[in-house]
Amino acid sequence: MTTTVETPSEHFVPGNLPTHLQHYINGEFVDSIGGKTFDVLEPVSNQKYATAAAGQAEDVDLAVAAAKQAFTAGPWPKMLPRERSRVLHKIADIVESRDDELAYLESYDSGLPITQAKGQALRAAENFRFFADLIVAQEDNAFKVPGRQLNYVNRKPIGVAGLITPWNVPFMQESWKLAPAIAAGNTVVMKPASYTPLSAVLWPEIFREAGLPDGVFNLIFGSGGIAGDYLVKHPDVPLISFTGDSSTGATISTAAAPQFKGLSLELGGKSPAVVFADADIEAALDATVFSVFSLNGERCTAGSRVLVQRDIYDDFVARFAQRAKNIVVGLPSDPATEVGSLVHPNHFDNVMNYIEIGKTEGRLLAGGGRAEGFPTGNYIAPTVFADVSPDARIFQEEIFGPVVAITPFEDDAEALTLANNTKYGLAAYVWTSSLKRAHNFAHAIEAGMVWLNSNNVRDLRTPFGGVKASGLGREGGYRSVDFYTTQQSVQITLNESHSPKFGSVADAAVSGDS
Repeated sequence: MTTTVETPSEHFVPGNLPTHLQHYINGEFVDSIGGKTFDVLEPVSNQKYATAAAGQAEDVDLAVAAAKQAFTAGPWPKMLPRERSRVLHKIADIVESRDDELAYLESYDSGLPITQAKGQALRAAENFRFFADLIVAQEDNAFKVPGRQLNYVNRKPIGVAGLITPWNVPFMQESWKLAPAIAAGNTVVMKPASYTPLSAVLWPEIFREAGLPDGVFNLIFGSGGIAGDYLVKHPDVPLISFTGDSSTGATISTAAAPQFKGLSLELGGKSPAVVFADADIEAALDATVFSVFSLNGERCTAGSRVLVQRDIYDDFVARFAQRAKNIVVGLPSDPATEVGSLVHPNHFDNVMNYIEIGKTEGRLLAGGGRAEGFPTGNYIAPTVFADVSPDARIFQEEIFGPVVAITPFEDDAEALTLANNTKYGLAAYVWTSSLKRAHNFAHAIEAGMVWLNSNNVRDLRTPFGGVKASGLGREGGYRSVDFYTTQQSVQITLNESHSPKFGSVADAAVSGDS
């Protein structure tokens, strides 16, 4: 039986919740021109707690125009890196000072357990601090041909960056894109996910306090199909950074192609966690259980396919299932909660549908439906399916919830085949005591990121992204600077220019004839 805490009647509601969320354009909060709105639900009760302005094409036009004006005529792109760095450090200081407030808003809006939400707020501050330092320390290539030529690379901000962010850990994900985009000198129009708009409204206040000029940051709420689609297609937005599902990423790629926009697409995943018989089993259990059930299972890098060597399979599966049954499901605001409420009733229905499919495709060992003690809201018990075939839908398709598929393998060759047997390639996890196997296996896995005997802990200097249907491009560290800047090659002649004298003889002949 899944452990539960509290009761729905004790749900914590943060103070001073806004009842209406507005766009933020050129330093001012505004409603949609046509007055359209949408309802915002909190996931514990699925009751409306606010309305939000629903951006239309004309609203996106205003935001893009403000961002373009701030880029072409404003001070931000022309400021020295050190000056921009000071503003980013102030942003980080403010975010850190408001850690508790941010965490409770994020938890309330998304259903994320409060202890995990607090960690995300601190990571958001660290993102700004990291790029504040990086933009000052960055260097680029210079080449000299002695006595003849000097060549150097001039990095420049590109213009208006369109940032489309997801609903899982939204504030941190927004910081991940905002920090490098503005650090590099660009201006931005950000469209957060419509399921979780609450924490996004804090950015204008934070940026204003830190001294970011008006127009550098612009915020548009609304649906991906309207506001997001128009932002992607807008001719004055040369850069699009998107995090979300693979089908939407494919649509964005097609829409952006005619204008040759710069694209960074961080998409879906169905990441394998491969556990060999010689692994540290206790450590592997800790990591694999946490990987798929933390953040309510709503994480792109979740190790949602656990591949276990046959020698240890039965014992590992039994212990994994017992761990899942002991997970504390509860109210997001309770510090004891390990799995909270899924973000939205639509997503709840989608995950529940996959669970019903899984009952025909694997052996159900834990969970399998709504969490006990929570008759309302988007609560799902941590669910474990064993003996899952590689052609099963729950093996192949991203569920994005607290659901795991466990599959046995015999040897390295079969493990690699299983690990690579999906359309996705975002992350992978390998557990083994053999150093040789760990590296060789990691190199052969089709994944943008691999963790060896490690949980999902990433140095901010390293690239983040996937292969196959998991994305296009990389962000993180200097890769983010690469994406948000254009690299201009400048050549200077240090001696006489040795250009061939085309036409000089003919010119002389013509001159003589006259």
